[in-house]
Amino acid sequence: MTSSDPHPHDGDSSQDPGTPVLEAQALRKYFPVRGGRGAVVHAVEDVDLRLHRGEVLALVGESGSGKSTIARLLAQLMPATEGRLLLHGSDATVRGRRAFRRYVRRVQMIFQDPFASLNPVHTVRYTLSRSLRIHRGRLRGPALEQALTELLDRVQLRPPERYVDAFPHELSGGQRQRVAIARALAAEPEVLLADEPISMLDVSIRLGILNLLQDLRTRLDIGILYITHDIASARYFADRTMVMYAGRVVETGDSEAVTQDPKHPYTQLLVRSAPDPDGMEDRALGARGEAPSLVTPPSGCRFHPRCPFAVDLCRTEVPPLLEVGAARTAACWGYAERADRPSLGSILETYGGHRAAAATSTPAGATAAGKDQR
Repeated sequence: MTSSDPHPHDGDSSQDPGTPVLEAQALRKYFPVRGGRGAVVHAVEDVDLRLHRGEVLALVGESGSGKSTIARLLAQLMPATEGRLLLHGSDATVRGRRAFRRYVRRVQMIFQDPFASLNPVHTVRYTLSRSLRIHRGRLRGPALEQALTELLDRVQLRPPERYVDAFPHELSGGQRQRVAIARALAAEPEVLLADEPISMLDVSIRLGILNLLQDLRTRLDIGILYITHDIASARYFADRTMVMYAGRVVETGDSEAVTQDPKHPYTQLLVRSAPDPDGMEDRALGARGEAPSLVTPPSGCRFHPRCPFAVDLCRTEVPPLLEVGAARTAACWGYAERADRPSLGSILETYGGHRAAAATSTPAGATAAGKDQR
């Protein structure tokens, strides 16, 4: 890479090893509402994110929480409304096609649906060759064949000659996703933005894709942003986890700690929503209501309409990310040093108490009648 490149390679001795390879500061994204007379969708609000090389950071939340929007902002497939993107500590906002091409050599994206992201009329050879020529120069002959073989071998599509001339429809879902990963690796990136890379795949092959990404992280020292709605897979795969709700980050920390000891009431519900044959009764005690409208989001904490612990403070002021442990934060006023803070507890026990209270308030005659009918 030439000295005129504004983003020096991480291998440069001048780079501080503690500097994140990719960082977002106060990121916001608003989408205008058609015919809304100035109304906007508040898709992402004040998100800070730091990703280091060799690290997997999981971004977890339900559908519509803003996860995929953040991935597209980090890939610079759309402009941010506000905020900064930094690559190795330097401003990474692209202006023009050449700057964008330099950026995508460093930051590549893996999309959710491999059948949609691969052109069905082109073979694997064409798809990977085009990516190689864009990012590594105009390879020809034996050099190109060697590069194709290495890419397919790296994503465990073996023997390569079995797959290189196949069309996407001739491959399974898992094989198509491996081709999509190989296409991203052709750029030799430092960061992979994996937007729900296993959600469109059969359960039986999801673990294989996660193991492949884990192997690539270890061998190539790549930083991976893993976007998912499955917090259980985040615990298995990621070093750190960020939980999002309605466009805002509500909890961050070590993946094991976040999943085993969730602090924010929403994270508690998200963890308990994971399938567990022994806990089906607890899963029935989910949050009341629905996710808020992001056109007119609620004031204060966006979870307060569904939170059983909410007080006036939660309804009027936006909670910052407060320290709740070693390298852990939660955006909940319950952890603030304020007299008007809410009193927190187990959200499942609280909902269970509500259900028990409702049961005990049932008229005795109705209960007796029910028993007679049985």
